[in-house]
Amino acid sequence: MTPNNPRKEEQSLAALLAPDILDLLESEPGSVAAETEDIHPADLADVAEALPRSQIPVFLATLPAPRAAAVLEYFAEELRTQLLEEMSPEQAASLVAAMTPDDRADTLEDIDEERAEEIVDALPENTRRDTQALLAYPPDSAGGLMTTDVVSVPSTYTVEETLRRVREIARSGRREAMNTVYMLNVDDTLAGVMSLRELLAAPEGARMSDVAWPEVRKVAVTADREEVARLISEYDLVAIPVVDEKNRILGVATVDDVIDVIQEEQTEDVQKLGGMEALDEPYMQMGIWALIRKRVGWLAVLIVLQMFTTSALQQFDAQLALLPVLMLFVPLVISSGGNSGSQATSLVTRAMALKEVQLKDWWRVAIRELPTGVALGVILGAIAFARVAFSHYAFELDWNIAGEPLGYNFEEKGNEWSAVGLSVFASVAGVVLFGSLAGSMLPFVLRRLGFDPASASAPFVATLVDVSGIFIYFSVALMVLGQFMR
Repeated sequence: MTPNNPRKEEQSLAALLAPDILDLLESEPGSVAAETEDIHPADLADVAEALPRSQIPVFLATLPAPRAAAVLEYFAEELRTQLLEEMSPEQAASLVAAMTPDDRADTLEDIDEERAEEIVDALPENTRRDTQALLAYPPDSAGGLMTTDVVSVPSTYTVEETLRRVREIARSGRREAMNTVYMLNVDDTLAGVMSLRELLAAPEGARMSDVAWPEVRKVAVTADREEVARLISEYDLVAIPVVDEKNRILGVATVDDVIDVIQEEQTEDVQKLGGMEALDEPYMQMGIWALIRKRVGWLAVLIVLQMFTTSALQQFDAQLALLPVLMLFVPLVISSGGNSGSQATSLVTRAMALKEVQLKDWWRVAIRELPTGVALGVILGAIAFARVAFSHYAFELDWNIAGEPLGYNFEEKGNEWSAVGLSVFASVAGVVLFGSLAGSMLPFVLRRLGFDPASASAPFVATLVDVSGIFIYFSVALMVLGQFMR
């Protein structure tokens, strides 16, 4: 039975409801909000995107501002930006103001700078001040990721006072981080933390200073967003407080934002490992020329590097004229090294991203890759030897038909094909070992030079090993097979 496709079901729901919404917009626009109140904002965003483009602003206008803002947050980035830029600053501000602080800042960062300033100026004073503070942080920092919706109470509060405070905040409007309560000292520095579940189970009359956890996992406002994601993942947190240099809480980064960060970071790493620059927008939203610019740089570098493969082959041109059979196994040898190098660089790059290895650990990685490369080389070399043995029978048949061997005097010598097999075996073992070591060390070199280790892409490593593999292969083969040359 074919499993259901969730995305297809969402599209079907949107296609089903869109005509009904259009009818309501024409006949009873005032009833749209009531008729759609039970639909999740994400599903309602799919329905809205299925409407004619001209009807989307009309549809949003029928919803209360908080509801419209929640739906707008789930729109495709390009469509959301276009809609807000087409509205008057006052209309856009009424929607943006109803968003959570972090989503508001993210949305404004996508809009034209001049237009975004107009919308910010139209925001209520408190909202404008918070938004400007968030926009001042780099987007890839903890400050750019956090929301200022924080539930915090003084350490002198009792459990009952804290519960009343939580209810007041929850009833005041949309709040993103309601699962955790933070305790503050008299100087507003962060002193403790408590989950809402723990608060509900706390003894009546107890003070927060007696029941809150004094050890708080936190992150500096200037920290990289990858560090935020690592801490939330490592300690299974739903939110992590973001503090300034004086340990005063500025906001919290929530797990839903971290999931987006993880997805973006993994997407960037995969694209870089594929031998290209990371895309700034979703693939289908990128223009053709923008895609070409992102891809042509590394491809140009790689084709230049591949030219060295030709140069390497030219170094052995005279020998190849006498040993043309060696060319038959070139793809087998160098692809083995390229594949092992790609594996190694992928493993080390990911380990770096997860903070499993640091720059100082390069020698430990090298020690691990040395026996690993040797073992992999022997295994793959044995497979390659078997392939050469199989080729022997095919070439014997060709020799019987053509009447002469391919570069060897098979009639006078007895173990030529064993020598060919030994050459290929030793070459594969050497190239795989070199590929494993080169692929594992290149991310360390790039990190030391200040580059993203993901730039040690699989195609780059494969090209590097291709050139080196040519020299290894033919050097080994000539040493072993030189006695059989005419």
